[in-house]
Amino acid sequence: MDKDKLRRIALGETSAKLVLKNARIINVFSGTIETADIAIEDGIIAGIGSYEGIKEIDVCFSYVAPGFMDGHVHIESSMMTPGHFARLVMPFGTTTVIADPHEIANVCGLSGIQYMIDSAQHVPLDVKIMIPSCVPSTPFETAGAKILSSDIEKIKDDPAILGLGEMMDYPGVIHGDREVYRKIASVGMMPIDGHAPRLTDKELNAYVLAGMETDHEATTASELEEKVKRGMYVHLREGSQTKNVRDLLGGITHENHSRLLFCTDDKQPEDIISHGHISANINLAIAEGIDPIDAIKMATINIAQCYRLRHIGAIAPGYHADLVVFDDLHQIHPHLVFKNGVIVAKDGVALFQPPPESTHPLGQSVRFNPEAIDFRIRVTSNHVYAIELEKNNVTTKKTPIMIRTQSGCYIQDPASDILKLAVVERHQSSGRVGLGFVKGYGLKKGAIAMTIAHDSHNLIIIGDNDDDMRLSAKRIKEIGGGIVLAHDGHVLHQLPLEVGGLMTSTKVESLIFQLDHMKKMARKLGVNEAIDDPLLQLAFLSLPVIPSLKLTDHGLFDVDQFRIIPLEVEAK
Repeated sequence: MDKDKLRRIALGETSAKLVLKNARIINVFSGTIETADIAIEDGIIAGIGSYEGIKEIDVCFSYVAPGFMDGHVHIESSMMTPGHFARLVMPFGTTTVIADPHEIANVCGLSGIQYMIDSAQHVPLDVKIMIPSCVPSTPFETAGAKILSSDIEKIKDDPAILGLGEMMDYPGVIHGDREVYRKIASVGMMPIDGHAPRLTDKELNAYVLAGMETDHEATTASELEEKVKRGMYVHLREGSQTKNVRDLLGGITHENHSRLLFCTDDKQPEDIISHGHISANINLAIAEGIDPIDAIKMATINIAQCYRLRHIGAIAPGYHADLVVFDDLHQIHPHLVFKNGVIVAKDGVALFQPPPESTHPLGQSVRFNPEAIDFRIRVTSNHVYAIELEKNNVTTKKTPIMIRTQSGCYIQDPASDILKLAVVERHQSSGRVGLGFVKGYGLKKGAIAMTIAHDSHNLIIIGDNDDDMRLSAKRIKEIGGGIVLAHDGHVLHQLPLEVGGLMTSTKVESLIFQLDHMKKMARKLGVNEAIDDPLLQLAFLSLPVIPSLKLTDHGLFDVDQFRIIPLEVEAK
């Protein structure tokens, strides 16, 4: 960067390489719109006003906003590698993401994090990496790796590292777990993400006191308000399965909106194509009555200030020329997207290609013997607990149910809404299998198996018969990880995910087509129409940090009690 040349451009003494003429600039500092030119040199905004450029683009009084930012995202949850993810989201105006590679780290540890860092180097999307803090997320599941405070020390100084990822072990924080506090201390003054569903009162005080700065798990306006009052930034999340923006908008005030951020967390490619990325959060908030400039601030400068990212998130001298050009302030559809002064997307199409990748860049990640799995559920009582689904959320209920049994084993009742769930340890060939029941999913005469199972990403299988469950597990092993749908003794469809059993370098168009096909098949097999995404819903049934009942390879996990519990309802 030639600072003296930038100074002369700012003064109007020399022409900039690029000038956007006649821009209606969204000023996130003043909350106003000003009409002016934007002078850009070497990817940096040199000045706002009246300027001449070697190259000039007349945007004809279109609105120009800072590049949008996703305040918390797991790229792996898109099932795309970073290059293909960038190509999908940048046409919607996203130029920076705060990425927590927690998923691939649970499979491959530090090598998985390094893969995400290296892959992101070759795309224009700015990927800021938060070191996963909870690998595994609890001691009640088996992951493919562990990340200790000593591991965090090894990588924290990498320029791609921004801070410490979501601290899901809130009990460990509250009760003073020494290793948890070593992890917090290891990052010094770097940003630290929180993860504190339903945490309140004195426990919230203790959590914030330990250094947690953000939370993306608020589901009510009162929860948002309390966390902001305690000094946290709160993400309003709108993903594929968990949609909280509309529920949280009632907590937004003129006084607190600077502490509010947008994120997607987990969003699948077909939802991005259909509704947008962070632009969808912005448009939803505007449609629900939030001032457009305030909504844009929640996707730009608020995130930049939260994560202490200087020189992005605003349109001002010295800031990076990350810009989104659009015509309608109340329904944002970008027709030009700039990253560091270069056009990276036009009229919804990315102008770059992701780099090629090897077939299995992280090696074999699926290790289990499908023939050895025993899917029979043995019980001494027909009064058991089921994981009951909750609409539009990854939270679940702990619901007592009555089941049919024969010779001490569960027998499927075709008339019931109960399915068998299995979580098979797939990293270490331990043979460990957790078994349980799910209420509200609706599948009939089939099974769905995936190596996407938050957070340890073991093999998760749901079904109404053991034969299809075993068949789907066998095919998962053969393809090296992915998603399989089986029915009546046949594999209906399979989607290989060759990168850690989580991602594929397949083109997004092919990926979306296959996912859509599988979901339509799942619907035909009876999956509940109220479930927005049958695959993502299944993936979260093993997440032992989200209330109230989940299943891991260790067994049925009561999140509220934070312990493994018996399947059978305990006698009072």
